[in-house]
Amino acid sequence: MTEHEIKIAFKEFDSVEELNDEDHNLCREAVKALASSHSPYSKFRVGAALLLKSGKVLHASNQENVAYPSGLCAERVALFHWGTSHADDPIISMAVTAKTDDFQLLKPVTSCGACLQVMAECEKRQNSPFKMLLYCIDGPVWVIDGVHSLMPFMFFEERLSQVI
Repeated sequence: MTEHEIKIAFKEFDSVEELNDEDHNLCREAVKALASSHSPYSKFRVGAALLLKSGKVLHASNQENVAYPSGLCAERVALFHWGTSHADDPIISMAVTAKTDDFQLLKPVTSCGACLQVMAECEKRQNSPFKMLLYCIDGPVWVIDGVHSLMPFMFFEERLSQVI
């Protein structure tokens, strides 16, 4: 038997004000993205912003549908937009934030497993990890260097991409 240990590493900042200008601005862009959220059922708005190498910022938000689970998380909306229109412009960082009028969020919201798997494939597609900023409005920001820190056992099967 071999025993393995996995450690998850991230930096926590008490507020967005502690971040460098680039990260601070991207968190604010994620807040702007909340405005396009279509979340009439959960009333839980999520906004995402991607900073690309060119300096372009892509905005996205969660999109719900009454026919669950037909909706889509903000992270995947952003990443699929990148993949269809900007895949030649690498992702440098991604900021994600959330808001609800039903209760106060006290810590950042983490991405779901499906979003983490899509992030992993985007990192693989561009052959480099990107920084993730999980931002709690009026609260802490978690900075993670690459999705592997949140999802150490990503699904990759190299033979699926081979042409038979």
